[in-house]
Amino acid sequence: MLAPLIPRAATGRPRVEDRQVVNGMVYKIRTGISWRDLPERCGPWQTVCTRFRRCALDGVFTRALWQIQARADAAGDIDWLLQIDSTIVRVHRHAAATGRKGGPKGRTNRTITPSVDPEAD
Repeated sequence: MLAPLIPRAATGRPRVEDRQVVNGMVYKIRTGISWRDLPERCGPWQTVCTRFRRCALDGVFTRALWQIQARADAAGDIDWLLQIDSTIVRVHRHAAATGRKGGPKGRTNRTITPSVDPEAD
C-alpha cells in the first residue's frame, strides 16, 4: 500500500531495501531515540536519516497520509466527528517564576517608579 508512494531513484548504486528503511523511520519516531542509536536491522542510520529528511521535505508523508485517509474514507472507515480537549496543565508557581529550579537568581525585572512626579514642576 505504501510502495507506490515512496520515491525511487532511477540510477545510482543499489539502495537499502525500502521496507527496512521505513521500519527504521517508524522505530525512530515511536521510540524517540537518536538516529545513531537505530538498531542494525534498520539499516545504516545515515541512510535512514537522509531518506527520512528527503521524504519530509518532498511532502511524501503528507501525500501518503492524504491517500490513506481517502481510501479509508471511501471504505467508510473514518468517522470525521472531532473532539477538542481544552485541558490546561499549569506549572508549579516556583517553576513559573524563572523556569529554573531554586527560584529567582540574579537580576529581576522590576518597575522603578519615581518618588517625585517629574510633571509636577
